[in-house]
Amino acid sequence: MSSPRFLLGFLLFIACLLNLISVNSDGKQTALFVFGDSVYDPGNNNYLNISIQDKAVYWPYGETFFGFPTGRFCDGRIIPDFIAMDAKLPLWKPYLEPGSQQFTNGANFAASGAGVLPETNPGLINLRLQLSFFKKVASQLRQELGEEEGKKMLMEALYLFSIGGNDITYFAGNYPNATESEQEQFLQVVIGNLTEVIKEIYEMGGRKLAFQNVGPMGCLPLAKQVNGISGDECVESLSEMARQLNNALLKAAQVLENQLEGFKYSVFDYYTSLYDIIKNPSKYGFQVADVACCGYGSNNASHCGIEPYYVCNNPSEYVFLMVPILAKVPTSCSPSFCGMVNQKLQNLII
Repeated sequence: MSSPRFLLGFLLFIACLLNLISVNSDGKQTALFVFGDSVYDPGNNNYLNISIQDKAVYWPYGETFFGFPTGRFCDGRIIPDFIAMDAKLPLWKPYLEPGSQQFTNGANFAASGAGVLPETNPGLINLRLQLSFFKKVASQLRQELGEEEGKKMLMEALYLFSIGGNDITYFAGNYPNATESEQEQFLQVVIGNLTEVIKEIYEMGGRKLAFQNVGPMGCLPLAKQVNGISGDECVESLSEMARQLNNALLKAAQVLENQLEGFKYSVFDYYTSLYDIIKNPSKYGFQVADVACCGYGSNNASHCGIEPYYVCNNPSEYVFLMVPILAKVPTSCSPSFCGMVNQKLQNLII
C-alpha cells in the first residue's frame, strides 16, 4: 500500500504558502490575494441577495471551530484560514463584509458557486467580478502606500486560485449530450478566460501565482447522487472533463511562464490527492468516501442544514462532511517529503 503522500502534499502546499507570505525583501509581511469558489470562500455570499441554499449561514456549518456558521462551506476552517493563523495574521474577512478593511495583508474574493465564466451560476461572484474587486483593492493600496510602494507590494504578493469545478457542473447539467469536441471547446473557453484574468493580474504587478486544480468531479457524492451511482463507481465523464481542464491549466501556466517576464507559478494536484483519498479512505483514517456526513438524498449530498437533512454521528470517519470540503487536513509530514515540496514552492520567491 502506498504512503499517504498526496494528502501530505496538500498540507505542504499550505505550509509552503506560509513561507511565501511570511516576509518580503524588506522584512514586511507579503500579501495574499485569494480567488475561487467554495473551497476558499470565507463568506462572501452572505452579502448577496441570493437563495439561502447558496449561503452557509445555518448549523452545522462552522460548528467544530468557530462554534457558529460563518459563511464557510465547511464545519471549520478553510485553507486561507490555516495560512493566516500559522502566519500569525488575522483571518481574512470576506471582501464584501461591510466596514473599513485594511488590505496590506491581502484580501479574499472567493465565493461559493463561482465559476470562471459569467454564465456559470448567474448572480454569483464569477472570476471576472472577483478580478474587478481586486482592481479596486489595488487602486486603494496605491493611494494609501503611494504608487511605487503599492506596485512593489502587488509584485511581491502571492495570488492563490481554486476555481473551475462549477464550470464543469454547469456545462454537464446544461449540455448532457455534448460531444467530446464540444466539451473540449468549452474547456478551452474556460482556460482562455482564466488566462485573460491572469494576464490582467500580471499587468497590475502580480508575478507569483499558485493554483489548486479541480478535483475528481465525478467522484463527489453529489455527482453520484444526481446520476444514481453508489459504491466505488464515479461519473467518468465529469472526472474526464476535470482531468482535461487540469491539463489545460498546466499547459497554459507553462506558456505564460515563457511569455511573461518574471511570471512564476505552482500547481497543487488536488485531483490526484482527493482521488487517492476517495479510493483508499482507510489509508487516511476515514471509513466513508461515497456518502457525505451532512445532507440528504441517496448519498446524503444535498443542502446540508436545510430540512430535511441528516447529520452523521461520527464525522471524523467521513471524507466529505459538507460537500465538497474535505473532512480534515493532517498537521504533520515526513521531513524528507516536506523538503521536496518546499523546494518546489520556494521557487516562486527565488
